[in-house]
Amino acid sequence: MADSVDAYSIKVPSFEGPLDLLLHLIKQNKIEIYDIPIALITGQYLEYIGLMKELNLELASEFLVMAATLIYIKSRMLLPPDEIIGGDEQEDPRTGLVERLLEYQAFKEASTQLKEREDLWMNVFPHPPETSNEITYEPELYLFEVNLFDLLNALKKIMSNVPPETLKITRETLTVQDKIATILEKMEGNSTVRFDDFFEKDKTKLQIIVTFLALLEILRLKLAVVYQNIEFGTIWIIRNPENSE
Repeated sequence: MADSVDAYSIKVPSFEGPLDLLLHLIKQNKIEIYDIPIALITGQYLEYIGLMKELNLELASEFLVMAATLIYIKSRMLLPPDEIIGGDEQEDPRTGLVERLLEYQAFKEASTQLKEREDLWMNVFPHPPETSNEITYEPELYLFEVNLFDLLNALKKIMSNVPPETLKITRETLTVQDKIATILEKMEGNSTVRFDDFFEKDKTKLQIIVTFLALLEILRLKLAVVYQNIEFGTIWIIRNPENSE
């Protein structure tokens, strides 16, 4: 069936890679990047990979390579220390990974700063309203951008409350395109909607997955944007006024 979840695959180019997922987990767990609890992070990383596969998202090979790397580091850390080599001289199996994360984090921070500087200069010369000689300023709304892993984390919480069931695929309930239309219709009356509210009428795990895929497609088409008011806080879907038609 062309419209079933099993046949529906989506790739959102703006979503990040395996290093972004690791940084997301480190920040979410409030742990020190220099002392990563590899067993915890590996377990959570594999959970995200499993969920992405279940959603039939296009999974880049880099995610699987990183999964293998984490499992390898975890296995090395389980080995007893080499008695021949002194404790201070033994290399920490996490060193290479930590160096990659620090380098990538620095690159992302520099990129963010450049983007903020670009946005600042774009608004240096505000245009006055046509009907007034005075320049008016609207209060700025500070929001945190949301990535795929924030969305997946919110989805996991919703799915954890759904009881196990026997899934039945029907065209009527599993058409992603129809769900997109339903979501956009819901946003017409209210341009800002809480992420969880889109799943109010979903009673099964399969219905939740279809709703989530529809939301991803809406974000890919830039019909809406997604933000949090605080980091790891409530997720809001905001209708994009530039693509309202």
